[in-house]
Amino acid sequence: MTDRADLSRHTPMMQQFLRIKAEHPDRLLFYRMGDFYELFFEDARRAAKLLDLTLTSRGESGGERIPMAGIPYHAVDGYLARLIRLGESVAICEQIGDPATSKGPVERKVVRIVTPGTVTDEALLEERRDNLLAAIARDGAVFGLAVLDLSGGRFTLQQPESAAQLTSELERLNPAELLVSEDEALPEGLSGRNGLTRRPPWHFDPESGRRQLLNQFGTRDLSGFGCEHLTVALGAAGCLLQYVRDTQRSALPHIRGVRAETGAEYIGLDPASRRNLELDSHPSGRTEFTLLGILDRTGSAMGGRLLRRWLHQPLRDRAIIQRRQEAIGELLEKHRFEDLLELLRGVGDIERIATRIALKSARPRDLTTLRQALQTLPAVRDTLSGIEGALLSDLAQRLVDQPELSSLLQRAVVDNPPMLIRDGGVIADGYHAELDELRQLSENADRFLVELEAKERERTGLSMLKVGYNRVQGFYIELPRSQAEKAPVHYSRRQTLKNAERYITPELKTFEDKVLSARERALSCEKALYDELLETLGNWLPALQDCAAGLAELDVLATLAERADRLNWVAPRLVGAPGIRIVQGRHPVVEQVSGTPFVPNDLEFGPDRRMLVITGPNMGGKSTYMRQAALIVLLAHIGSHVPATEAEIGPIDRIYTRIGASDDLASGRSTFMVEMTETANILHNATAESLVLMDEIGRGTSTFDGLSLAWACAEHLARETRAYTLFATHYFELTALAEECDGVGNVHLDAVEHGDKVVFLHAVREGPASQSYGLQVAALAGVPRAVIDNARRKLEQLERQARSALQQAVPVTQLDLFLAPEPHPVVRRLETLDIDGLSPREALNLLYELKQSL
Repeated sequence: MTDRADLSRHTPMMQQFLRIKAEHPDRLLFYRMGDFYELFFEDARRAAKLLDLTLTSRGESGGERIPMAGIPYHAVDGYLARLIRLGESVAICEQIGDPATSKGPVERKVVRIVTPGTVTDEALLEERRDNLLAAIARDGAVFGLAVLDLSGGRFTLQQPESAAQLTSELERLNPAELLVSEDEALPEGLSGRNGLTRRPPWHFDPESGRRQLLNQFGTRDLSGFGCEHLTVALGAAGCLLQYVRDTQRSALPHIRGVRAETGAEYIGLDPASRRNLELDSHPSGRTEFTLLGILDRTGSAMGGRLLRRWLHQPLRDRAIIQRRQEAIGELLEKHRFEDLLELLRGVGDIERIATRIALKSARPRDLTTLRQALQTLPAVRDTLSGIEGALLSDLAQRLVDQPELSSLLQRAVVDNPPMLIRDGGVIADGYHAELDELRQLSENADRFLVELEAKERERTGLSMLKVGYNRVQGFYIELPRSQAEKAPVHYSRRQTLKNAERYITPELKTFEDKVLSARERALSCEKALYDELLETLGNWLPALQDCAAGLAELDVLATLAERADRLNWVAPRLVGAPGIRIVQGRHPVVEQVSGTPFVPNDLEFGPDRRMLVITGPNMGGKSTYMRQAALIVLLAHIGSHVPATEAEIGPIDRIYTRIGASDDLASGRSTFMVEMTETANILHNATAESLVLMDEIGRGTSTFDGLSLAWACAEHLARETRAYTLFATHYFELTALAEECDGVGNVHLDAVEHGDKVVFLHAVREGPASQSYGLQVAALAGVPRAVIDNARRKLEQLERQARSALQQAVPVTQLDLFLAPEPHPVVRRLETLDIDGLSPREALNLLYELKQSL
């Protein structure tokens, strides 16, 4: 592309485009031209690739063809949603001048900036997932992290202690957009992510950030928010606030506070554990196979988002957990949750509607949804009447009736408004006298046209005369071509059609000017009234946000009560004594999606039982047993009931899982390297109050290396860390740990052989397994029979070698699966035999002897 510094070389329109584009170099510029948004030059090439658009060109400018791609303005939301998901940002440039009076290109300017982390439009957001904007600041080894949910108004700050902790937090939060300094190197794993936006380094100044927060909240200091000391995080917060103001081009009245987090409030979950436990995502992409998919029966989208946050942040504060358990128990009484969930399905997303009101971007149907929600509040409060529990009583008090607001919305907005205010017809009749008068004038046009048509037919005697209107030509009198010659002299021709002529008269022209002026004035008046209404609604923002938060929490509690009732879950007991005791525990997801009855199992940890070495066949249920323990513990710490007959859980600080095998080729890490990295993280960070799941450690390397690593890891966890550990393995040698280390026990998943097949009982029994049934599982998987038979012969050979080595006290070395078999004595005898020196009788005798040897 040629140098565009000299704008004079370009056409006037391209000069305008390039000036506006220079203000938004890193964003796609949607440049409005009539009914299309056009993209030019590099923007066109990029958009064509991302959106599968046709790349064309128009004329020349600056001596080169201009690449161009376009999208219809009425379909812009669909294209924006796709770009946002790809991490792209868009500047929308509209025509603001009047084409009729403009000299040269119509005046245009950017009226809206859409970025992945600042989008608030309903059409561009996933309704049941938070859309987060994050900013990272750094001062030496200290990181600062600021996170804002613009569509919900939640704002948090924290200072992770290491790059690993920062990466873990970002994995949990999964922000749609991440702001970083232009001159800072990113921690490993963050540089290639979508939605990465570079900002000037001075935007991260801590003192500037502090001033911005003080201005936003109208306070003298930040002590009340507990973040005065988070200097580096304040720098990140300042950058984030400035970015939001730049993109929204408005005040942010719905951001009323900020919360400092340390991470100590929650049960620790590293990225691998979140993936392995399949909290809200599954490798297949099917949400019904996740814990969230089983749990989420919330009536509102804001309740669904809150439930997802609870799952990713299980609490350590026993007082809050107990209050949630108590609330769920009260909702289970008399099945109160049923009426409550039914009411909440009609509430709508008040949280995001309040944000759009704050940003002056709420659409008419947002207001009718809000009106419906306010009318539902009294019934919701009635459902909670008579309940004395602390949490539900507190939530009921937050659901304050707003009769004045409800009345205003009832008077101001029609029952079924159009999508956009620009279409008119949003403000209700009787709300504003001037608007009613203008509408009456406009609406009386139909009656006038009917009367005029009848009068003109009678006066002219032309029976086929018609009076009509269209947006292009305005009002007209139409005669068919056969009667056009009889038109009166005061009829002025307005348009010629193939089979008709259209005319205008002085009387009709006067009426047209009056009506069209009334329509334009009515629409202008309606827009002004709508803006005024949004301004007035802003006065109720704090009450609306408190109400939304209360409804969302009530929604989650009612959902957890419904799940407890329908799925036969029980309330766990959280105790101060160390240990975990689960009676007849079940996997919450597998139990629901499996086509066969689920086999429940017990689990018990205590001061004298800290590790269980789990053996048994593949497909026997080892992984399910381990994961169900972690999920039961996690559910208990969000306040939920759990899938068990009884559950008693002591203090837990973290949950670690090392399950499954995958490589990370993009980072140059093999499957075994990933396995060892995750293992190292557990060994370094687990404590005596951690729950650790270790599945098949050491399988990614050779037999003895793997066995040695698995033994050493298990011994370290048993002797040094003393975490509650479920250690699944196929190395039967590890079962000897129970004899060498205190607190280690053996259990196995039961199975029985039936002929050449194996039947999995999925029941956990004390003691080690007798065999792994690997060949039977391979047969079940469809491995060819010839391969299975060959494997069985190889297995028998290896077992003979091992027994022989033990009997002869030969030092055991690394087993070689392809070692040549030990020759049979008959073979050795034949190898040393002199065939030519044997007589016929000697040969016959030898043959009998060899046969006897066999």
